[in-house]
Order: sequence, then C-alpha cells, then structure tokens
Amino acid sequence: MAKEKKSALNEKSGISEPETINTSSISNIKSKRLKQPSADQLISDILKGDITALSRAITTIESKNSLHFEKANTLIKGCLPHANKSVRIGITGVPGVGKSTFIEAFGTHLTSLGKKVAVLAVDPSSSLTKGSILGDKTRMEALVKDTHAFIRPSASGDSLGGVARKTRETIILCEAAGFDTIIIETVGVGQSETAVHSMVDFFLLLKLAGAGDELQGIKRGIIEMADLIAINKADGNNLKPAKLAKLEFNRALHLYPIKLSEWQPKVLICSALKNEGIERIWKDIEAYINLTKSNLYFNKKRSQQNKFWLIQTIEDHLKSNFFNNKKIKIALEKQLLLIEENKTTPFAAADYLLNL
Repeated sequence: MAKEKKSALNEKSGISEPETINTSSISNIKSKRLKQPSADQLISDILKGDITALSRAITTIESKNSLHFEKANTLIKGCLPHANKSVRIGITGVPGVGKSTFIEAFGTHLTSLGKKVAVLAVDPSSSLTKGSILGDKTRMEALVKDTHAFIRPSASGDSLGGVARKTRETIILCEAAGFDTIIIETVGVGQSETAVHSMVDFFLLLKLAGAGDELQGIKRGIIEMADLIAINKADGNNLKPAKLAKLEFNRALHLYPIKLSEWQPKVLICSALKNEGIERIWKDIEAYINLTKSNLYFNKKRSQQNKFWLIQTIEDHLKSNFFNNKKIKIALEKQLLLIEENKTTPFAAADYLLNL
C-alpha cells in the first residue's frame, strides 16, 4: 500500500522512480577491468611500441608471484627475436653525483637526435622496510614528457650490483618495443657494480671533483670497468677542481693495461645542470661503439653477457626453488630457533638444510 502511494506521488510530481541496480552488470564491468591481457596480446602491442603494454609486461616479469612465471617466460621468449638492436649504457656514481640530472640532460640530447630512449632507473630499497620511493620520474620532469622517452623506475630489492632483479629481461622488452638506446641508472653502490657491467655495452662512471673520493675510486675496481669517466657539476667554483680531478684520473687510467676492446677510457668534464659537455660524451660513446663493432668485440661482449645471464638465471631459480620448498620453510624456522638458543651453528644448520 505504501509503495502504491509513493508511486502515485512520484507520478504527480513528475519524479521517476529509481531504476533497480543490476549487480550482475557491475560485476561484469569489474571483471573486464580486472582481466589482464594475454602474453600474446602484450607481445603484439609491445612490437607496435605500445608503452602501456610495455609497462604491464615489465610488471609481470618483475612479479615474484609464481603464477606469473610462465607468462613472464612467454613474454621474454616472444620479444627476444626482436631485441638486441640497441646500445646499452650503464651509468653509475656515488649518491649525490647528479645521476638523474645528467640522465635527463643526456636523454633529452639523444631524443633531439631522433633516438628512442628507455631509462631503467633503479631505486635503492630500504633494508628495514624493504620499500623504495621510486621517485626518478619526478626528478626528470622534462624527459618524462618526451614522447620518444620511456622511464621505468624499479626497486633494487635484495639484488647486488645496484640493479633490479629483472633488469636484463626488461632490457629485452624495451628493445622489442623499438627503443634503440637503453640507459640503466644504478643506485651507485661502488664495489658491486659487476652486475651492471655484465649487461651493458658502455659503462659510464660519474664522479665529483673535490669529494675526496679520487684515490678511493682508484682503489675500487670500478675504474677498471669504466669506459668513460665524466666529472659532473663542473661549473662555477667547481670548474677548476673538476679540471684538476680530470688530470688525476687521466694519470690513473694510464696505469691500467689496455682493455680487450682496444678502447682507451676517456675522462671528460660536464655540467648536466647547464647542459655542457653532454654532446661530447655522446660522441665518445659513438666512437666506442664504432670501434668495438669493427674489431668484433661488441658481439663478443654480448655473447659473454648472455653466458653470465644464464648462470645468474640458474642461481635465481635454485634460490627460489630452495626457499619456496615447503619442507625447507618448516625446517628453516626450526633451525633459526636453534641458532637463537645457541643449540646449533649457522654452518651446521646450513649443512642440515642443504641435505634436505
């Protein structure tokens, strides 16, 4: 009765009754939104240069969810035949050296030359919270708006070498998407840069003048790996110290034996803030690429990188399979407790777990 009165009242006032909410249609819309594209669809879109598909694919391969492993492998296999057509550049340096500013100036210069640039910016992960800020896009305001550039921040996690866990696979996807220049920005961890060196064609080390790390840099093996040392922030009052640092590093480089690439590493000064010296750095990188391709070192190094990738992939799988084993998980908890109670040693516990 009340419903009839309400209906009549609405008819007089001209107010239409509210339509019944169709919950099934809402669930259908949600399911469509949640439905992820297949690996084949992503590969097809990546080959067309679709940035959204590229980002989704990278998220899939970075996932630690075991359900995504098969899809990730399909993506890599599908993109691999279309990869290996880029120049891969690793850029490292101590925190505060101006890596992000340099990469923005360098990347902008490359896009002005008609290059398609992908920046894989690796952010350090907190050892306490395991989180990362991933704020590189905010530090590269001009480059992030460039239609010929793609910036992908990733967390380093527990990976050594200042790179993300799946940086190699990400490089393959970016190359398949048509990016001809791949820049890998590392967290700058110093002695663990071997991982970066093992996946790039050219290794660029950024340094600061007057920071007191000239000798420390020579002591570390990092300078042996560098193909070019760029002393950044060489402007204003820093210009004179930068020139002096350049002389010191040049002397140090001549103490090292000739590289297998036959390339003599250079030392240059630059100011990313004032966009000075960037063009010269790119010309030297081009000279290195031309030299190593003519003497066949370029392909030889790529082959060595693939071998290194194989070994690391095996190590990753062994580690993942070991710690995800249900029996190991239970036994590990027990062994950790025994260590805490001083009833066993770490070596004995490890031996016991490996024997399982």
